[in-house]
Amino acid sequence: MARHIYSCPLRWSDMDAFGHVNNVVFLRYLEEARIDFMFRLAPGDGSPSFSGGSVVARHEIDYVRPLVHRHAPVTVESWVTKITAASLTIAYEVKDPEQVYVRASTVVVPYNLAEERPRRITAEEKLFLQEYLDQEPAAV
Repeated sequence: MARHIYSCPLRWSDMDAFGHVNNVVFLRYLEEARIDFMFRLAPGDGSPSFSGGSVVARHEIDYVRPLVHRHAPVTVESWVTKITAASLTIAYEVKDPEQVYVRASTVVVPYNLAEERPRRITAEEKLFLQEYLDQEPAAV
């Protein structure tokens, strides 16, 4: 099983009054990693995979340890934990090599923007997602 690695810079504006990355900002980090995974790494040049849109149906976040501002980026590691006919679940760890700050998951539903409704995952998308599939949940 492959994992997608995304390097996310910390911005001074990400901090709260206590000097930690604000809890809401972690959603932005997850979004940046998810978009990088689903759109930049989609299979094939010119492939329509994931280009029709998607919506987030659910987020779950466990805040493990505070992340404070620094100049070095943080790593967002992501993988797929579930694929159904019309949704997928992506798991994440926001971390450094020796420390996990956040564990999270997102349920994503492919969406047909023109028809304004959810759609099924295509065979090409499923094949791509299966490369990152790990059905064992990460240790909490």
